[in-house]
Amino acid sequence: MKVKASRKASFNAAHRLYRPDWSDEKNNAVFGKCNNPRYHGHNYELIVSVIGEIDQETGFVIDLKILKELIKEHVEEALDHKNLNLDVPEFKKHNPTAENIAVVIWNKLRPHINKNKDLEVVLYETPRNFVTYSG
Repeated sequence: MKVKASRKASFNAAHRLYRPDWSDEKNNAVFGKCNNPRYHGHNYELIVSVIGEIDQETGFVIDLKILKELIKEHVEEALDHKNLNLDVPEFKKHNPTAENIAVVIWNKLRPHINKNKDLEVVLYETPRNFVTYSG
């Protein structure tokens, strides 16, 4: 029997969606107000889930205190109150879309989660816009 154990977290960050190899007109057409050259911010909400068998000794899929610390160390410290374009190495070459941010978060956490467990990241950019990445 597999169970999903989840932890919610949040972080605030600024970004700009644009491609330097595109003209200003094309960037504006594709990314609209998210292409603001002075950046804009979001209050991101995050749900990180670990899916797997319940450990018979502890009764946990994962100790949620450990998951909380992993999120704090590898996600919040890396992304909170940052300009994603300028301050986060993963976005030097990738547009910081919600999709790409979710993948970066998953990649930051995956090495710290037992390999026999699945990992899922749900990232809300706004209360109505969110993405899910499961590897």
